[in-house]
Amino acid sequence: MPLVGIHGITANHLSWAVVAEALPGVRLVAPDLRGRGRSGDLPGPYGMAGHADDVARMMDALGIERAVVAGHSMGGFVAVWLAARHPDRVERLVLIDGGLPISRTADLGPARDRLRMTFASAQDYLAFWRRHPALGPWWNDDVERYALYDLVGSAPELRSSVSEEAMSVNALEMDGGGGYAEALAGLTLPIAFVRVPRGLLDTDPLYLPDEVAEWRARLPWFEAYEADDVNHYTIVMTQAGVRQLSPHLPGAYPPHPPRSTTTRRRPQ
Repeated sequence: MPLVGIHGITANHLSWAVVAEALPGVRLVAPDLRGRGRSGDLPGPYGMAGHADDVARMMDALGIERAVVAGHSMGGFVAVWLAARHPDRVERLVLIDGGLPISRTADLGPARDRLRMTFASAQDYLAFWRRHPALGPWWNDDVERYALYDLVGSAPELRSSVSEEAMSVNALEMDGGGGYAEALAGLTLPIAFVRVPRGLLDTDPLYLPDEVAEWRARLPWFEAYEADDVNHYTIVMTQAGVRQLSPHLPGAYPPHPPRSTTTRRRPQ
């Protein structure tokens, strides 16, 4: 079964590199969403339902009829819209610290600031990322490639590939409005949600346990899990994080599963 990976709000497809390395026998496809990476210059609209339709068109172009779909952060919202709008294309969902409506404002200020900055050289950009509290202490070759791929333009005016307009549009959609909460509640396929204990700046989590428990109670096919000792980024960008995702991904290496917070059974 192929795996479709959908990245976060200011990320790109290389955020899935460590996952890909862990799945040598699995076809993993991960797009750059509109307004990011090599899709950075594509015009809007940038709504997440539109991102989902873009992913469905990508699957058409690649001959993928059906896949396990994993969404990280904002990618979880796109994954839910994909399952709601194109239900025949999604086998099951893996939502990685994303995809549930966020009742509190996520601290996207530092990410937005980065989109407004310019850098004299690639090394300056890497130095900026190495100071990031959620990535710098866990720096690896994959994180470095991810950061360099995000860099566009010419020195000394290098910048992030991410469209600030795209980020702003999508940030407003993560509260569950616009029919999103209803779309999520209407899904009837297996969903594995992995909550991460530390958030965007390696501090407060994006989701509180009670917020996850509320959706667990509403959706009988929803299973929730707790990851250990990772943050919002390192859950997908380090081996320690990906090992905890492996029970939910097709063909992964021997798992070290996160703790389940539910005893519900998946639908047969």
